[in-house]
Amino acid sequence: MARIVDDIPEDALLAPKVSDATAAAEIRLAAAVKLYELGRLSSGAAARRAGLPRVQFLSKLADYSVDTFCLSDDELKRQTHLA
Repeated sequence: MARIVDDIPEDALLAPKVSDATAAAEIRLAAAVKLYELGRLSSGAAARRAGLPRVQFLSKLADYSVDTFCLSDDELKRQTHLA
C-alpha cells in the first residue's frame, strides 16, 4: 500500500474542531470523491480509497454535489433505447 503524507497547518484543523483521525477520513473521502468526479477512479476504487463500502461511498456523493452516474448524451440515449 502506498502512503501519502501531507503537512496541514494546525489552524486549518482547528476551525472544524475535529480529531486528527476524523479530519484524515474527511480528506480521504473528499479526495476519493474528486478523483471519481474527474473520472480518474471507478466508484469501487474510489470507495476503497475512502475506506467505505461502495454503496455508502455512492450515497456520500450527494453531500459533495457529485452525480452518482455520469453518462454522455449518446450513452444515455443508448441506455434508454435498451430499456
